[in-house]
Amino acid sequence: MAHGGSTKVILTSLAANVGIALAKTAAALVTGSGSMLAEALHSFSDCANQVLLLIGNRQAQRPASASHPMGHGRESYLWSFLVALMLFFGGGIVAIYEGVHKVMHPEPVERVGWAFLVLGLALALEGASLAQCLAEVKKLGGDGSLAARLRDTKNADLIVVTGENFAAVVGLALAAVFLFIAWTTHNGVWDGLGSISVGLCLIGVALFLATETKSLLLGEAADPSIERHVRESLAEDDRLVSLLRLVTLQQGPGEVWLAMKVTPRDGLSGAELIATINELEARVRARCPEVKWQFVEPDNEA
Repeated sequence: MAHGGSTKVILTSLAANVGIALAKTAAALVTGSGSMLAEALHSFSDCANQVLLLIGNRQAQRPASASHPMGHGRESYLWSFLVALMLFFGGGIVAIYEGVHKVMHPEPVERVGWAFLVLGLALALEGASLAQCLAEVKKLGGDGSLAARLRDTKNADLIVVTGENFAAVVGLALAAVFLFIAWTTHNGVWDGLGSISVGLCLIGVALFLATETKSLLLGEAADPSIERHVRESLAEDDRLVSLLRLVTLQQGPGEVWLAMKVTPRDGLSGAELIATINELEARVRARCPEVKWQFVEPDNEA
């Protein structure tokens, strides 16, 4: 998914979460529900996270400079990692803290009709956002499951927004279940347990997001299909004998760096060798437009 697609998904989720957060806050104040308050905090945390993603998306598109000759693409991964930390601390830990407080000092929940109305509306909106994210994941192609495609993608924005929306849908379902139990049993402890369960869900998703974005931030190899395309490009020219070594690096969403050593045919002049390498680079670029930088070094097999 290109930057434009990422931005569209983020803005859609942000617009939905602003309205949901305000509605959840109103429902939490009316009902006194800790689960609803945890959900409200979760939604406000999501709003802040999506603003961070938009900032990272914009920063990553800055052009290359003397101090950053490879551009700023990886900055997207940095901001996505910060979002994972925000989800962990701003959502998960706060929700668990609120839940423990409610368990130790239970209070009856009141006027739960408003809470269920807000939860149902929020579930519909978050479900629609999650469906949009999953549709983008399907576009990634491949034969693996959606979860496998999400783990393999190099688009941190898509990973984070999908993870957030998944956590939101699961959290809403948990909040509704525990709120219903607290209402029917007249026992506020269940409401606190609901808040704790929402917090644990957020922490689990945050750890997954942190693991995936950390790997991208440190420097992951590009998709394996790049190597296949490089070998196909090399095989089209009989002046090139073999590919000795290939290193790829994902520099940002849709930005790949690669370096390779190739063995040229004996007897090529300097001018012929330069032309051969330039033509190889052009064929690779035609097959893989995401490859922004190529460094090709001729070498022998000895």
